[in-house]
Parts: sequence; C-alpha cells; structure tokens
Amino acid sequence: MRQALTLGPVLLMQGLSVNRRRPDLESLAAETRPERFVWRILPHAARSFAASIVVLPREQARAAAVAYLYCRMLDTYEDLYADPATRAAELERFAARFDAAGELPPPTPIDDRLARDDRDRVHLLLVDRCRHVDAVFATLDPRVRDRIGELVRSMAAGMVWSTETFARQGGALADEEQLARYCRNVIGYPAVFVIDLIADGDVSAASRADAFEVSEMIQLANVTRDIEADLARGIAYHPALAPHVGSPPDTLEAKAVVRDVREDYMRLALGRAGAYRRLFERLDLGRTATVRTAAVLMLLFTDLHYRGCAERTGHRPWPGPGGRFAVVAGSLPALLSPRWASLVVNRVERDFLRAAGGFGPIAPAAPVAA
Repeated sequence: MRQALTLGPVLLMQGLSVNRRRPDLESLAAETRPERFVWRILPHAARSFAASIVVLPREQARAAAVAYLYCRMLDTYEDLYADPATRAAELERFAARFDAAGELPPPTPIDDRLARDDRDRVHLLLVDRCRHVDAVFATLDPRVRDRIGELVRSMAAGMVWSTETFARQGGALADEEQLARYCRNVIGYPAVFVIDLIADGDVSAASRADAFEVSEMIQLANVTRDIEADLARGIAYHPALAPHVGSPPDTLEAKAVVRDVREDYMRLALGRAGAYRRLFERLDLGRTATVRTAAVLMLLFTDLHYRGCAERTGHRPWPGPGGRFAVVAGSLPALLSPRWASLVVNRVERDFLRAAGGFGPIAPAAPVAA
C-alpha cells in the first residue's frame, strides 16, 4: 500500500501535465523501458481514465493500464480503417493474438498515412510499440492475463457488431437499445474487468448490470462531445441525426437537431447516475483509500464533462470543480475519508438526476433502415 500511495501521485501529476494536443512523439518513440513506456503513454491514450488507473494499488494499476492500452489499440483499428470489412478483419486479428500459447505475436502494423492528427499518431505509436505493453502483460498473474484476453476478445466482437450495424444502417444507430449495446461494447466490458479486478470475491449479476449501466453514462460523455466530428466522418449514434450523416452540421436546421440530440444524450446519461452509487455501496469501494479515490476521480471527471455539456446547450451548469487540476484536488480528501467519498458520490447522483429532469426526450425520428 505504501508503494501505491507514493507512486500514484507522481504518475497522476505527470499525467495531468502532458500536452495531449501536441504530444512529444519523438520522446515517446525513444522510450525503450516497457513499464515506463506504459505509464508515459497512458495519459495520451486514456485521458481522464488515466487518473483513476494510476491511483489504484500498484498491481491492479499495472493490470488496468495494460488492459486499457490493448483496448485503445482496438479503438485505433476501428477509428482508422474506413472500409468495414477491413476494419472487422483487423479487429478479429488483433483479438486472436490472445489465443496463442506463449509469447504474443506482433499486431498488424497500421499505415502512418492514415493518421489525421497528432492524437492519431500517438495511437499509431502505441500499436507500433505494442511489444512494450506485451512485456508488461507477460509479468502479470496468469489469471489476470486470461481475463485481459477475454476482455480484448469480447470488446473486439462488440466492435465488429458496431461496424456491421453502422454499415448496414447507413452510418446511424436506430434506437436506444442499439446505443446502449454500443456503449457497453466500448466501455462496459472494460468496466466489468476493472470491477472484477478490485472487488473482493465474486461480483454479483446485479453489480455487473450496474457496471454496464455506468458504462452507458460514461461513454455517452464521449458521444456528446464528438457529435459534430462523428457526423463529418459518417457516424451518428442517434436516429434523428441520420439525415446529416457524412457532413458537418453547418445549417441552422442541422445545428438545432444536434442541440436537441445532445440534450437527449444527457437525459439518458444522467438518469443512470444511481447505478454508480449502487456499485460504490454494494462493492464497498470506500473501504480502500486508493480504490475509493479512483472511484471519486472517475465520477468527478464525468461530472466535469456534463456540466460543460449543460452549458454548451444553453443550460445553467450545477456547481462543481472546474478543470482537471481542480477535479484531482477535489478528490484528494477521499484518500483519508470514506465518509467524504460517499458524500461526493451521493451529491453527484442528486445533481445528475435533478439535471436529467430538465431534459425531455426529443420527438421520434424517422426509422433508420436496418
């Protein structure tokens, strides 16, 4: 525990200080020490998730970091291969690495010319240096390695479903059921993995169900942030956006639809806040200083996003810490006080549910062809 408490803050501050928009690609590429490479690239790959990972107890943090970086590699294949058939094949090929006995085979390289910006270049570097992540993976407990392999296979299968669904439906999801499945494919399986990692004993079916519901709340933060960019690249997660797939929403009509959809996403996401509190209480996440701090960090980063999203749609945001450093500073009392952590979880739940009541569902859109 002492090692976790001394190492975590150092990595946390290093992660907060990195420039994600202008990463030092040359320095990252020159890093030859596998574990140091994992910790250095994690903030670029995981963004706010990195903070919750590095404060975990050391071995749990190492396992979570490796698992997240493998998931980020899957995301990179999904993001950069435009052709659905090629994308699905590469996702399945990456997952099949974990079926091999012994040393993991290298992944398929991705052409550097597919990168659109420095964020993509960091992710390409991660795939190119996968051997460093594999080296740390090889030091983990065999049972943890098996669970990471299962996570990667499950997530890859979910991404193949998403790829085929978007292609079949002209780039748009058809309803809330498909949106929930998409969110669970992207964040749900990693969430269940982490809960299995930190929980004492078997995780109940009710806790797994709550973890999937929490994954919808968290992934919808990414969806609400990127609506315009996703439309421009031919993707829509709401049927009302289907007529605007393939172009940025530049007209007044399109911007109005985007605003309504962003509110609808917030209604869905914030209404799931109770699942986070139930998980926190049922799994007794407050019993360990590092775990409860990770849980508070994750929730407060999610809260920070949705407060910004409320303001973006013309609503008054509720009070809370402003900015990444303020979120981290506001989470530190959780290291010392389980009661304080519980108060934060309950307060955010109240704020989310109160805000969700101000966002009504939008009018049904024309059906998306399945």
